[in-house]
Amino acid sequence: MTAPPRFTVVATDLDGTLLRDDLTVSVRTRTALARAQAYGARHLVVTGRPAGNLRSLLASLGYGGLAVCGQGAQLYDATADRLLSTARLDRPTVRALVDRIAEAAGPLEFGVVTAGLTGEFLVTSAFGERVRHGWRLVCDPEELWAQPVEKVLIRGRRTDDDRLAALAARICAGRVAVTHSGEGMVELLPAGVSKANGLAAAARLLGFSAADTVAFGDMPNDIPMLDWAGHGVAMGNAHPDVLHRADEIAPTNGEDGVAAVLERLFPPAHHHTEPGRTHAPLR
Repeated sequence: MTAPPRFTVVATDLDGTLLRDDLTVSVRTRTALARAQAYGARHLVVTGRPAGNLRSLLASLGYGGLAVCGQGAQLYDATADRLLSTARLDRPTVRALVDRIAEAAGPLEFGVVTAGLTGEFLVTSAFGERVRHGWRLVCDPEELWAQPVEKVLIRGRRTDDDRLAALAARICAGRVAVTHSGEGMVELLPAGVSKANGLAAAARLLGFSAADTVAFGDMPNDIPMLDWAGHGVAMGNAHPDVLHRADEIAPTNGEDGVAAVLERLFPPAHHHTEPGRTHAPLR
């Protein structure tokens, strides 16, 4: 008789990890997640995206129940479409820190994610080459600070992402958390916020442990989650810092790296479940 799989929770980042570059999830990956579910494992999305940005994507995955969003700042019940918890930045504090970072790094472009389930991603006109994921351009930078915010994103005109993240971490130490989630995406978050802390909060709520968890990610913001989990998997396309810290390196997101690992951890059994919900709704 085959021994049951070691892991009962599959925690995945989205962009660059579960999602292909066209923001879809392959049939192979859906099948692998469904097989993990058939073994009794839960799929838990752990993403930097704010919850309000995820409704249509999670619906397309047939995903219900808890998701960890906003780099761990939000616990979101996708079935009920409500936030269970959230954390906000102190605007005067983070504005002062952004000014200090700009003094040291040179001119910055930046954006914010406003608070709550209806939060928006507001950016200055030069923040990026294109508007994506529902970003909204603002003409007056003061508009960025008109509402409560959950994260600030900074982009250096003269400093690369890794150097900017390291500089911001030194300046913000102990007051605001700093992470690097993607190209041009250095993020300032409420102190103590990380994917590891968000995943740990989900574990307390749902009754699982780090040892029960296999986690997948590709960027430095995923490192705390990979360190926390019983087994941390870096995607083949991951940032070098993630590759060095992971327990295993999977194929790239375009090569269905999540599926490749899950197919080994949850091998075919006699009972096959077609792709559907990736886990049961939160009770």
